Amino acid sequence: MTQAELLRYLVETLDGLAIDYMIVGSHASIYYGEPRFTQDVDVVVELTSSALPGFLERFPRAEFYVSEDAARDALARRGQFNIIHGASGVKIDVFIGKDTEYDRVRFARRQKLPLVPGREAFFARAEDVILYKLLYFKDGGSDRHLRDIAGILAVSGPDLDVQYVSHWAPRLGVLDLWDTTQHRAGDA
Repeated sequence: MTQAELLRYLVETLDGLAIDYMIVGSHASIYYGEPRFTQDVDVVVELTSSALPGFLERFPRAEFYVSEDAARDALARRGQFNIIHGASGVKIDVFIGKDTEYDRVRFARRQKLPLVPGREAFFARAEDVILYKLLYFKDGGSDRHLRDIAGILAVSGPDLDVQYVSHWAPRLGVLDLWDTTQHRAGDA
């Protein structure tokens, strides 16, 4: 199973079970920015404990590794768990939506975009991808996050709501990083 096939399967599963979600991380930054290799699929879900068994059934043990205990723990602490396709090693990082003002706004702003012919999927908006990549970089992430932001600014820059990012950046503690990133992009 390729990453693209797994992503499509995940979206079909979430849509079929009526579980709200949005694609985030590398796939979202690639959508708005420049292509690059990525090793996993990142998705934020509004998963409930009552919906969890039906969701996990769609990833049978014969094909996938997923720990029900890890999934239940992620639900309890609004964390994350993984689903790994055994034969290919392709991984889904499933993040349970956080209950903060910003995360609620971010989720409400998600948008449906074409995924493959005949299939759409919910993606985080470009501005929110930028803000989360700034947060990940601040928390000790790699320079890859800053390169992803530069790619988004290069490709989607004219369409970005810079005011929105500038509004949330200081509230999230990433204003200096945002200012630096904008200046670097302007110098490129």
